[in-house]
Amino acid sequence: MARQKRTSTSTLETARQILAGLKEINPKPDFGPSLTAEMYEAEVNGYSQDLDAYNGELAAVDATANRLDARKQKLHDLNLRIQAAVKGLYGPDSSEFELVGGLRRSDRKKPARIRKAPATA
Repeated sequence: MARQKRTSTSTLETARQILAGLKEINPKPDFGPSLTAEMYEAEVNGYSQDLDAYNGELAAVDATANRLDARKQKLHDLNLRIQAAVKGLYGPDSSEFELVGGLRRSDRKKPARIRKAPATA
């Protein structure tokens, strides 16, 4: 199952609109040394790049998870095939079958018979 990617948030869209409007103001407004249009643009671009990097890393994690799932299924199938091959070669009651994780036929629990109570008439 794919992880939920983050999309362009309303905050990022608002920031882009503000930045576009800020660039249109002529002459450039002076908000002081700690608040400049260049600093604001750098922050908007930085957030956008981090968002893209985050989504890229999630995609990589999803791809790795899909590969792991496929390999797990393949390994499970191989486990069953190996056990079936050993069972076929050595028999279902062999110690070799038990060595590869099988349950020997003689070790299986015998079903208990349920005796019916005699009917009283």
